[in-house]
Amino acid sequence: MVEWRIVLQTAFDPANNPLNNNDWSFPLMECIHIAMFAMSIGTIAIVDFRLLGLMFKKRTPAEILDATSLWTLIGLIVVITSGLIIFTTDPLSYFYNYSFRYKMIALLVAIVYNYTIHRKVAKSNSSAAVNVMVGGFSLLLWISIVFAGIFYAFTEELHYVGGPN
Repeated sequence: MVEWRIVLQTAFDPANNPLNNNDWSFPLMECIHIAMFAMSIGTIAIVDFRLLGLMFKKRTPAEILDATSLWTLIGLIVVITSGLIIFTTDPLSYFYNYSFRYKMIALLVAIVYNYTIHRKVAKSNSSAAVNVMVGGFSLLLWISIVFAGIFYAFTEELHYVGGPN
């Protein structure tokens, strides 16, 4: 069995991380992370609102999806990259946090959902009920990820051997 605490401690030394040794680098990386996350979720939400029948009623969900897909992908690539960089600043604190763990699991589910079920329904001529269910679930999933990111600062770390009591 892999002892993740040891792997994280040896692979990422927060004392040597440039984001921890500079006044502006960590806030800049967080701004990039948040801005690109907002762009990604925004483009996905536009498709969701069309699936729910709330916006762009003269255009099909497939047209909206085609118009926003590249921006969504670019945003997700930057979000994941910047998130990995931010993670290196204090990997143990992130790894042992309930909110962070939920965010990572929900993010994986949301990305898989977005590029499978969500995309298939948006590109097909599905019924209004299916569109509402798929768009509504997508919105709830992405909103929960945003709240998990916000609540990271307000949740306790899981206890681990050698960690805070």
